[in-house]
Formats: sequence, C-alpha cells, structure tokens
Amino acid sequence: MSKRTFALLCLACLGTLVAAALPSHRSASSSVEVSELQVRIQEWAVPTKGAHPHDPAVGADGALWFTEQMVNKIGRLDPNSGDFKEYPLATDKNSGPHGLVADKDGNIWFTANFGGYIGKLDPRTGKVTEYKMPVEKADDPHTAVFDGRGILWFTVQGGNMVGRLDPKSGKIELKEVPTQAALPYGIQISSKGVPVFCELGTNKMASIDPQTLAIKEYPLPDGVRPRRLAIAADDTVYFTDFKSGHLGTLNTTAGSVKLFNSPGGAESNPYGIAITPDGMVWYSESGVHPNTIVQFNPKTQTFASAKIPSGGGVVRNMAATSDGRLYIACSGVDKVGVVSPAK
Repeated sequence: MSKRTFALLCLACLGTLVAAALPSHRSASSSVEVSELQVRIQEWAVPTKGAHPHDPAVGADGALWFTEQMVNKIGRLDPNSGDFKEYPLATDKNSGPHGLVADKDGNIWFTANFGGYIGKLDPRTGKVTEYKMPVEKADDPHTAVFDGRGILWFTVQGGNMVGRLDPKSGKIELKEVPTQAALPYGIQISSKGVPVFCELGTNKMASIDPQTLAIKEYPLPDGVRPRRLAIAADDTVYFTDFKSGHLGTLNTTAGSVKLFNSPGGAESNPYGIAITPDGMVWYSESGVHPNTIVQFNPKTQTFASAKIPSGGGVVRNMAATSDGRLYIACSGVDKVGVVSPAK
C-alpha cells in the first residue's frame, strides 16, 4: 500500500469514527466542572469547495495560512479584510498539503503528505521549492515545526520516522522511531530546543535529541493515544488523548503523566491544541457535535467550553497568535476561523 493510499484510508477511517460519534453529544462527566467559554468565533468559507483545510499557521505578517489538502493548494486569509488568496501547487498529482509553518522571512513551509516532499512557498512569487524525501518509505511527511536555529523538524506518520531539514543546505536526515507502527503525529519544540512528538499508534510520547537524533520514549497509561501537543513556557507538555477523551500533561524530566477528563466525555476525541501567550491551553473536541473549543486554565485546573458555530467538521490543528487569538481550520465544513477571547 502506498503512503498516499494509507493517508486516504486514515482520513476515511477518521471520518467514519467522527460521524459515528456525532448523534450522541456526550455531556461532561460529573467530575468535570465546565463553565461557558466567553469567546468570539468568526469563520470564513474557503473559496475552493472540497478543499478540506487541514492545518492553520500564523504568517510573519499575521495572516492566517492554511493547507487545502484535497485540492492541492495553499491558502491565505487576511482576517482584517476577509480577503483570500490561493496558491495552486504545480504538480500533476495532488500533493496532499497537510501541515504548514511560516519562517521568519515570510516563506510558508508545508508537508506534502501524499507527495513525499517538504515544500517551501514564496508568497511573493508563488514559486514552490520541493525537498524530496531521501528514502521511499518516508513518502508521507506529516507535521512540521521550526526550532530556534531555523531547522525544520517533521514527523513521517506511515513511514514511522522523524526528520529534520536544513533550509540552508536542503539536507534531510531521518530517524526511525523505535516502536513499530507508532504513527508519529504532532510535533513541537521545547524551550531547550528539543523536539517532542506524539505517537498516535501507541500509548507513548517521545523526544528526539537535536544533536545525536537519539529518540527517547515516554510511556502513557494504557488506552491513551496522543495526537497533538503544545508545550508551555515551563516545558510542561500538554497533549490531546484522541482515543480516550483526555487532556494530558507530560513532564519529560521526571517522565510523569497526568490526565484530565475532557468536558465532552470519553468519546470526545480531543484533537487540535495550542497555548496562548497568557499560558491558557486551548483545544478542540472533534467527537462531539458541534465541535467545541475548550480552554483549560493550568493554574486553577478548570475548563471552559464553547461550541463552534459551523459545527467545525473536525478541527485537526490550531495555531496561537502573539496577541492571544487562535487560528483554526474546520476541515469538514471547508472553513477557517479565528477565536478571540471576549473583552
């Protein structure tokens, strides 16, 4: 099976899982106190129907960038004016643009999940530079993030690898994950410059040494399946447990783990997650209908929740802006949005 076929099957399976969960909105368990989240959620329809916007990113100019996974495009929204611009990817097949991140020069880097490459889009010219994966097995790059030195780190889900790309030389290095079929997924960088990533296929988190590429795995409780993560200023790792309905924390120094029941219950499928500059943890529950935006206060360990007006259609990732807003991509309803705290 090709990695492109694998990715499409995963997409179909997830759609079935979420669809099955939609009719029965689970209320918060009695042990979880949830207040009403005071936010403004503004959404815009993506110009191309069926785009399936996957991941959002904050551009160097503050714009909301997003991948259009099923129509082979990268999109840009100016939240102030509501103006869109789309950048078609020049290839005869759908590259399946998936994760993306902006560099300090304004370029947009994306993972071609169906195409087996990392792409760099220059918004000024529309030119895309492709960095092909060096081995065939690594043909489904997934999520990408820059470290403080300007090195791009990324996961390879079906290929079961973590990689790094040096934009100056174009050199790509790959490292196999020790656990078979770990499905490395979300990835972020700690304050010490260490990449930490989720292993969706098993109950583990992991980190990779930026010097030696040695991978260290951290066991999680049975039944937990971490999908996305965000790292706080004190290097506490927050992750969404997609399978069992938890928000989790990991201390990579002690290896200690703590789980909090998500407000939507055991089948709420927590997914995209981010931390705003004020330290608040935000994530979306994709297994309830409509999808929710959830805020967790680490100081009080309390939750607040709000429904996404469009229903969300699975918020697979989100990005925090420097002024405390969130950019979201609502895949199933072909919309992107901005979540702003109420003033």
